[in-house]
Amino acid sequence: MVEIIATVESIEQATAIMPYIDTLFFGEETFGLRLPASFSREEQSTLIQMAHQAGKKVTIAVNGIMHPEKMTLIPEYLRFLRAQAADQIAIGDPGIIYRMQQNPECALPFIYAAETLVTSARQINFWGQKGAIGAVLAREVPFDEMKDLAPQVDIPVEVLVYGATCIHQSKRPLLQNYYHYTQQTEEKNHKRGLFLSEPKKEETHYSIYEDSHGTHIFANNDLNLMEQLLELTEHGYHTWKLDGLYTRGTDFVDIAALFAQAKAAIETDQFTTADAMHLSTQIQALHPQNRGLDTGFYSFDRDDIK
Repeated sequence: MVEIIATVESIEQATAIMPYIDTLFFGEETFGLRLPASFSREEQSTLIQMAHQAGKKVTIAVNGIMHPEKMTLIPEYLRFLRAQAADQIAIGDPGIIYRMQQNPECALPFIYAAETLVTSARQINFWGQKGAIGAVLAREVPFDEMKDLAPQVDIPVEVLVYGATCIHQSKRPLLQNYYHYTQQTEEKNHKRGLFLSEPKKEETHYSIYEDSHGTHIFANNDLNLMEQLLELTEHGYHTWKLDGLYTRGTDFVDIAALFAQAKAAIETDQFTTADAMHLSTQIQALHPQNRGLDTGFYSFDRDDIK
């Protein structure tokens, strides 16, 4: 069975998207990376209850690199999540595993989500042996390598099938430093819509924003693997992630509905190439007009990935 995981930006959006997904992905900015919204503890509790009442699961983002000032806060946050019956957390910092080992009363099932580091079956299985119930595959792994990886892994592997791809994160406050240098005052969050362009390539659009985790820069185009879904599922990739960081409101809900339609057709052996192309065209119409769409690293030759 395919699992669709989707980020949410509000309780209202969560209500609307619930029929189309299997797992909600959210958290608070202190601990979670690149989220569409940072939810209060009360809102997180509400979202968990809503999901469970609808027969859905939740994954809480605890996937930041936790410097000492944040790591000291981890046990209290995990105790809160456990008390709310959160299903699982996504983590990227192995220090959190150590914290849970030292504080078993706050331990939760976890998915290993170390972004660009998760590139091999050996690594995925290593973290599975450390207790991970799943892993998030790096966006830079082409399908040529994914085919070899799939039969070797012991735990489910999550693949981003729609949304923005982060290509660089720096702990440094690069935007803040720039604005100080140029004597400007500007908002630095993802809603501001800031982007970088390469010299002499004005069409490039590397989105950039800053938060307490540092500065985040994204690929020129967002990802859409609608036309690759059948190929992915045939090779064992049944965990699909939809990221709505830059696709807001009802447009993201409508895109989730399209992936749910594809899931239903695949699970009943009724999904065709024509279906995939038709749904992909609808995604393009719903996608933000100032953002490109492509298949990312999916079709790259493995020898071209450095």
